[in-house]
Amino acid sequence: MKRYFTVFFIGLSAIILVVGLRTNFQWNGIVSWGLSFIFLLFAAYFTKYIPNEKERNKH
Repeated sequence: MKRYFTVFFIGLSAIILVVGLRTNFQWNGIVSWGLSFIFLLFAAYFTKYIPNEKERNKH
């Protein structure tokens, strides 16, 4: 399940960057990059707890 959260947050950060940088609002670049950074931190957090496939096969 956590693998899906990782992919979800990486995809969400990419979508926010694409949509956010195409619109022309004041402070839009800072907000887009800030949200993307936060979502990438969440993705890294969930990636940390993905079990190693080699360890699973040993048991």
